[in-house]
Amino acid sequence: MKVALVAEHVDPARGGAETSTLQFANQLADLGVDVHLYTSSNLNQGVGITVHPVKYPPQPRSQRTPAFIRAADELLHEFNGDLIHAITPCMMADIYQPRGGTYPETVERNLALWRYPLPRSLKRIANYFNSKQQEMLRIERALLNRTPPPMVLALSDYVVRQLQHHYHYPSERITKIFNGVDIPQFTPDRQADSTRRIRQLYQISPDQRIVVSVAQNKRLKGVHRWIEALAYLKYQGTCNIVALIIGQGHPRRWQRFARQLGVGKLVHFVGPTEKVVDFYLAADLLVHPTYYDPCSRVVLEALLCGVPAITTQYNGAAEVIEEGVTGRILAEPDDIVALAAAVKEQLAVNGHEALHQQRAALQLKLSMRRHAEEVFAAYQQMRSSRSR
Repeated sequence: MKVALVAEHVDPARGGAETSTLQFANQLADLGVDVHLYTSSNLNQGVGITVHPVKYPPQPRSQRTPAFIRAADELLHEFNGDLIHAITPCMMADIYQPRGGTYPETVERNLALWRYPLPRSLKRIANYFNSKQQEMLRIERALLNRTPPPMVLALSDYVVRQLQHHYHYPSERITKIFNGVDIPQFTPDRQADSTRRIRQLYQISPDQRIVVSVAQNKRLKGVHRWIEALAYLKYQGTCNIVALIIGQGHPRRWQRFARQLGVGKLVHFVGPTEKVVDFYLAADLLVHPTYYDPCSRVVLEALLCGVPAITTQYNGAAEVIEEGVTGRILAEPDDIVALAAAVKEQLAVNGHEALHQQRAALQLKLSMRRHAEEVFAAYQQMRSSRSR
């Protein structure tokens, strides 16, 4: 089967969605799919993957994605294959898989970052003058209102709800295929070694608990709310927590924010790392109070490493958390009192043991291989229905 996969970015350094796209493409190729990847990222040709660079004239930053879509659509007119699978929306798509969620939900959840009504209203007005945002809203709407409409693959129940809420998209044109990740490989010896090295590196005493966060966009992922909740816990007398925050970006203002709240010595900004699994293995808990995640790979990776997770209802990955056992699901990321209570309660529960008992089932349910196999089955079904 010959499939065009359209994704503007597949650079793992940009974040989880891009990492997932590349892992997914590799798994499809491993299943025997002849994958033709249309992207603006600079990639080497992989086994079973043919890369088609999508080029367009120089554009202002705000117009690069719409320009990529126009250029990709032109190239796809020459594609002689079975299916076009778009992750970045394009009008030639047979299948649309919004790995970043729908654009209206993205806009709505970014507005939620503004806690108070006046700034939120001003931001809403500013959005009307955001040319890229308005163009992407238009493109996605045009694709989903197209005749015939594309089949949409949703990463989670949360994305299904987005499609129904924002577009009233017909349920028969939506297939939920839950997100997947490449399964981290580790042994008890590696876990013990990782714990020893990380505690030594950050001078964490044996009686202190390690809470990990992983975020490129720290504000959207609620890192500031976690720092506020940590300060609240310290005020309550709970000082046995050390927060390790992993992700790119300059941490200076975040460090200043932690110092202002009196928890500067309890928060360490690790920066980007290719050894994030070692941090999971050393952790007692993952805290991810995100404002928006269609289905966070961070939570899935932590669970597979045996680490309980706290996140919010605005994360599609929350549906695999066993409430009160393997994690907690918060109603709102802004509720730092609820977040602090959830952290304190979860650290008192042996969620690690429950996750270790469920590891085999979780590996099957959360693997990228399973995800790719289900997408491949959807391809075959669509090709069969076309033949009929």
